[in-house]
Amino acid sequence: MTLRFSAKIIVDAKDKTKSIFDSIDTDNRFYPENPVKSKMEFDKRIIISAESEHLTHLRANLNSTLRLIQASHDSIESVKI
Repeated sequence: MTLRFSAKIIVDAKDKTKSIFDSIDTDNRFYPENPVKSKMEFDKRIIISAESEHLTHLRANLNSTLRLIQASHDSIESVKI
């Protein structure tokens, strides 16, 4: 029997949400060898769903994604005009 682990994260960054989604979704789409099955959607909020057979892979993937979200948010904030 193989266990499957999954997680769902919802991010709402107000007026920055769409910009953050556009920047992180590119990384997700261009990493086909990712051992974690992940999907990102935008519907006023960023919805991230991830699934893996290995908990460590899932954790690493989510940590990376959350760091990308934080970096994107911080970059947007640093150039506020």
